[in-house]
Amino acid sequence: MLEFFATHFGWLTDVSLVTLQLASGIASAMFLFLVASGLSLIFGVSRIINFAHGSFYMFGAYFAHTWVQLLGGTPGEFWVMLILASLSVALLGGVLEVLFLRRIYHADPIFQLLLTFAFVLLLSDVAKILWGAEGKVVPRPEALAGSVSILGTPFPRYMLLVVAAGFLVGLALWVVFYRTRWGRLVRAARHSRDMLGALGTNVPRLFTQVFMLGSALAGLAGAMVAPIVTAAPGMDASIIIDAFVVVVIGGLGSFLGAALASLLVAVLKALGTVSFPAISMVLAYVVMAVVLIFRPWGLFGRREE
Repeated sequence: MLEFFATHFGWLTDVSLVTLQLASGIASAMFLFLVASGLSLIFGVSRIINFAHGSFYMFGAYFAHTWVQLLGGTPGEFWVMLILASLSVALLGGVLEVLFLRRIYHADPIFQLLLTFAFVLLLSDVAKILWGAEGKVVPRPEALAGSVSILGTPFPRYMLLVVAAGFLVGLALWVVFYRTRWGRLVRAARHSRDMLGALGTNVPRLFTQVFMLGSALAGLAGAMVAPIVTAAPGMDASIIIDAFVVVVIGGLGSFLGAALASLLVAVLKALGTVSFPAISMVLAYVVMAVVLIFRPWGLFGRREE
């Protein structure tokens, strides 16, 4: 037993390694939170599980590359790029929602899943046509180059921006949904869209706005990850799987669940890589399976009648 703990958990005595893995896990959780919160938001209001949400993340990275090229060294181009890339993906999501998804809100869920899966295939080919099959690189801003010391451990300065952005976006979402009239309408739509329509709210327009916001969050995550990884076809597959794991654990439609489950999944992967490298990729799925067995509506989700 002592040998087992020494082999798999002996690294816990290394403060630098523990700090690095925790910081990396928290930074990864912010990307997951942005994607998963948008996915959870769309489902909470429209009741559609959007398989194409990972494609919006991929397009956010591609749009980031395009806007950096177009801005060409403009002061503050990185920050402008983040806004423009998010808005571009929001517009793309809005077009798809108006032209296609709006027509199937009352259709069989299987048909909805097939349509959003068709979007995955379509958007993948569109990305290859527009940007080619080769990866696209987005440079990091010079001000965020290098690293800082956290408890004596060097950590990329850019990843600190990612962590800060995740907290700020989470705070902004809380303010929007719990301190504004629009947020109250969105929360009401999650309970009874028919009653909301009877009270005079333009429900289809509200659904479009929610879908665009959820798409923008995925696009923002893609734009922020672009300076870290290469924007390339297929990058949507890995993130959407992890995002679904997060929303299943946290509960579909719950922002708090998305935030805490993102931290749980990302940190578990980061620490599991050191302790159990052979099975680190499946640890999150084990947690998801346990949640599905004992609380299938998620840790913070609402039980459907």
